[in-house]
Amino acid sequence: MRLQYDRETDSLYIHLSERPGVDAEEVAEGVVLDFAEDGTLVGIDIQHASERTDVARMVFEQIPADAA
Repeated sequence: MRLQYDRETDSLYIHLSERPGVDAEEVAEGVVLDFAEDGTLVGIDIQHASERTDVARMVFEQIPADAA
């Protein structure tokens, strides 16, 4: 998983997979889910991220030991 924040556009993209997204669905205003060809969720795009999240602070909890 990879997080990418663009300060210029104030958007946060959460890459859940390195697979390309071929379809997208806006599930709330400014929140778009990206799906792979087989329907698997591969990314989450959050517009106006600084208004919706605390982009300056990131906390990870319960990361599996083998994921490090």
